Amino acid sequence: MLDRISTRRLTAGLIAVTFLVIAIGGVIRIYDAGESCPDWPTCFGSWSFDVSPDEQEIWWDENPDEIDSRGEHHRYTTFQIFTEWVHRLIAGTILGPLVLLNWFLVRRDDESNTATKMVANVSVALIVWQGLIGWFTVEMDNEHWSVALHLASALAFELSLIWLWLCISRDTNETPKWIEFDPVLATRWKNRIAWLGFGSFIALFAGVFVATTGGANTGCGVNGFAESWPLCHGKLFDTIENLEDQSQIIHRWIVAIVEIALLAAAWLIMKEQKQHQHGQILRNWIWTATGLFLLNVVVGAFYIFSWTADSGFEEWLSLLHLLLASLTFLVLATVWLSTSVGTLYDTTVETLE
Repeated sequence: MLDRISTRRLTAGLIAVTFLVIAIGGVIRIYDAGESCPDWPTCFGSWSFDVSPDEQEIWWDENPDEIDSRGEHHRYTTFQIFTEWVHRLIAGTILGPLVLLNWFLVRRDDESNTATKMVANVSVALIVWQGLIGWFTVEMDNEHWSVALHLASALAFELSLIWLWLCISRDTNETPKWIEFDPVLATRWKNRIAWLGFGSFIALFAGVFVATTGGANTGCGVNGFAESWPLCHGKLFDTIENLEDQSQIIHRWIVAIVEIALLAAAWLIMKEQKQHQHGQILRNWIWTATGLFLLNVVVGAFYIFSWTADSGFEEWLSLLHLLLASLTFLVLATVWLSTSVGTLYDTTVETLE
């Protein structure tokens, strides 16, 4: 029965499920449900998400050492608890066991080379690490830095699965055309792509810090176009006196630098790809990452513009902002991995005159 399972397809499914778990994590944040299950792995001592306010109060009374950062009388809705509960359910009972199954299948497959088996080991190590970080985040009452670390670990795990899928595709000679990069061009661009990916990650990390720090999302004001975006309180630059309170303007500076770098890369690859076979494939990936990043800048602006005195921000825009930032980083990281794993096997391809 196990012989009928394709590790390539299973890994692709795990990549999709992992991104779903990341998205649910974003939903938890926008609904302020990060502490809706103050214990781990249960929720208020229950394996169910249906915990009434009275039952929550009983749990708090029985656990006087536990403190909710929103105050001792704060109670969570069933929906808030459900978001955290389903996040843990998918990660713990679906994703974790399937990663172990995939690891077992890769290890026993004669077609898997040493590198592929090593990457499978990495994926198992990272899913265990991610579970520990999830527990630690709960213990730290969702401190902004712990949430950012949790997301960074999730992205690292996602990358390990993408890496594994690329290795399996290579082992089975099923590398798709859309990652068959020209080897000469890929070698030239490998370090450039690494720096672009690193920049997009730093921008993402800074954005998560803003989103999880109280009051930071209003750090540049809520006075609409120009005054609050793209300027910050009407200023393009300002003296940094408090990293937390002014984290939004720092985030914007980082975004601006990465945006300029991506636009420059998009222009440069357009020029260079004409001289190489399959050059347009790498060009399309870089253009896609650049397009996603620019779109996300617009989403970030609309998030600032969405603020009203009655309802605050439109938080679904914050979720979209997070997912687009994560996707941009994953696109660039996938390209970087593919330049090592998924390039054309024929390294003697000549450049076009």
